[in-house]
Amino acid sequence: MTERYDAIVVGVGGVGSAATYHLADRGLDTLGIERYDIPHTMGSSHGSTRIIRRVQHEGPAYVPLVERAYELWRDLEARTGRDLLHVTGSVHTGPPGTSVVGDAREACDAHDIPYETLAAEAVNERFPGYDLPESFRAVYQPDGGFLDCEQGTIAHVEAAHGAGATVRARERVVDWSETTDGVRVRTDKGRYAADELVVTAGPWTRELLPELAPETVPVRAVMAWLQPDRPEWFTPDRFPVFVLRDEPSGGYGFPRHDVPGFKFGVSDPSPVADPETMDREPTRAEEEIHRRFAERYFPSGAGPTVGLTTCLWSMSDDEHFLLGRPEGYDAVTVGAGFSGHGFKFASATGEVLADVAAEGGTDHDIEPFDVNRI
Repeated sequence: MTERYDAIVVGVGGVGSAATYHLADRGLDTLGIERYDIPHTMGSSHGSTRIIRRVQHEGPAYVPLVERAYELWRDLEARTGRDLLHVTGSVHTGPPGTSVVGDAREACDAHDIPYETLAAEAVNERFPGYDLPESFRAVYQPDGGFLDCEQGTIAHVEAAHGAGATVRARERVVDWSETTDGVRVRTDKGRYAADELVVTAGPWTRELLPELAPETVPVRAVMAWLQPDRPEWFTPDRFPVFVLRDEPSGGYGFPRHDVPGFKFGVSDPSPVADPETMDREPTRAEEEIHRRFAERYFPSGAGPTVGLTTCLWSMSDDEHFLLGRPEGYDAVTVGAGFSGHGFKFASATGEVLADVAAEGGTDHDIEPFDVNRI
């Protein structure tokens, strides 16, 4: 027997859970299909925290999207009673010659976002967990912070359930096809049909839409947690989230939250051939790379290792998102290529995908992220 829905979402992670909720909240009979658990540790939306920031050094086009994301995360908190968004402030920093500070200022100036430009000494004095080199400059913006990523996915699924959606975990899509009246999806557990299909499968998007394989390259990244020597300097009220660029180093990080340790990552992801067979155990060499980063810029946080984990990003060629209805399809919408900076936007990109699937378009300006630009 084939079950019929208005919309099917394949991949119920950070973005897919939001899309499932927004579709169901509009009154559409919605099915979400996830091949792993909800939440799970196989993709891009685990590890306790993800940065959210009004400063978008990736480009001013992201600012309206993140402003909407802030609103929707707060709405989701109110709806579910979960604490998801924690404000700490954000720091973008690097030495002369790196673009991160200038790009951050440009994005803020383009959208009248208040910020401070600080010398390294001022940053280190204000936030003693930092120990930036004298040559560094920084942009500090007070509205940045972090999201509890697993709780965000859980909250979207809970809200989707409340709106009438069905979500099936541990169910893998075997194949699918577009038909004259929508789509048909076959899994290892059942058969389904719908008017619309939304694909939010992260690195597995390439299996479902092979034409997007060059723009959804799976890459492996590592996150680390170290025990601070001065834990009081790494609390959310004293340690803003950061994005740091230097040669040859670069990374991002968070205050202590939820699990022990000062969390950070070094921005050196490596492509993998197959998400299923990727080595998910961090190596000693990767641990040492992270330790050297912490010792250089955050030495008070560089105590014993508390934890390490890997995650998968899906990288587009220009590192910008892929959103919308791919050419050649009448009933398919895709959200992919989030390139390691997508979770903060999930509440809003889920809304965008629901707009496109339900209404054929969106009021959000997604031209810079149009899947068909490739």
